[in-house]
Amino acid sequence: MLSKKELIKIFTEIDDVKKMEKVFEELFTPREVADISLRWQLMKDLYNGDTQRNIAKKYKISLCKITRGSKILKQKKSAVRDLIEGFFDDKEL
Repeated sequence: MLSKKELIKIFTEIDDVKKMEKVFEELFTPREVADISLRWQLMKDLYNGDTQRNIAKKYKISLCKITRGSKILKQKKSAVRDLIEGFFDDKEL
């Protein structure tokens, strides 16, 4: 899908946080942003060793959503895992 590739290219070229926030506000509904944010949070929780059941209870979501994230983090070449590792490395500085 060409539009997907276009969006990915555009997103990778945005290096201003305020501009990216504006793009998110204009492209996505508040619910879509909340869903993406929740997905990122549960991936961080999994990375930090929180259990799937605890995460499901904490955010009132199904185990299926969490299991998908868990599988992604277990992949050796996971881009999301690399992002999360980088995120936590930056926080330690």
